[in-house]
Amino acid sequence: MAQTMVSFRMDDNLKRSMEQICDELGLSMSAAFTIFAKKMSREKRIPFEVSIDPFYSDSNMNHLRRGAAALDAGQGVQHELIEDDE
Repeated sequence: MAQTMVSFRMDDNLKRSMEQICDELGLSMSAAFTIFAKKMSREKRIPFEVSIDPFYSDSNMNHLRRGAAALDAGQGVQHELIEDDE
């Protein structure tokens, strides 16, 4: 089977993290990307869910900005600390 070179850019920290995980799995990054490409080709889809974290929705970000502004203005509400039993 003929081989071809694929090149793309990614964040340096992300690359290091992926290299570490691949190493722990006994894979090269090339093998990991090949697995991804084969699965995507076979299934004709991205082989995992791609979604937007609702935490970063416009409405929630606006709510957080209003809360931060209230705290900056000295209008914040202090709540009791909730202990985690775990």
